[in-house]
Amino acid sequence: MADSKEAAQVISITIYPLKSCRGISVPEAALSSTGFRWDRQWIVVNSKGRACTQRVEPSLALVEVELPNEALSEGWEPNPSSFLVIRAPGMDVLKVPLAEPSEVANGVSVWEWSGSALDEGDEASKWFSKYLGKPSRLVVSMKYHSLDLPTLTMLLGTK
Repeated sequence: MADSKEAAQVISITIYPLKSCRGISVPEAALSSTGFRWDRQWIVVNSKGRACTQRVEPSLALVEVELPNEALSEGWEPNPSSFLVIRAPGMDVLKVPLAEPSEVANGVSVWEWSGSALDEGDEASKWFSKYLGKPSRLVVSMKYHSLDLPTLTMLLGTK
């Protein structure tokens, strides 16, 4: 028996930019200290700040997301014309700017984790509230945005 070892080959990777929604199959994905870039960066939360998942909201499985093709390139940074595009049955297309940090949403929780995230604004909130039939907000992980300390301090209202 030969001592050769065959290397595993990854054919595609699926990332889920919006937690509990449809994933995107990609040929490659940049790695960060917390996993694949863009994976589970956005979360839909209820009025109490708790993450909405398919277990409670099965219709999230029908929500499709799209990132700019160039967003998958190593080192790419968003610009003012970069959007996360969100689609769902019976809904208009929602475009969420990738380059604009929003207001801080405190008290966000996903399973055992809780903390702060950036709120994607009223348009996204209205879209998800209409789709799910209950008050909802779209938030993005603060680790996604490379905010400088003064901007982050201003958003958090801390010194």
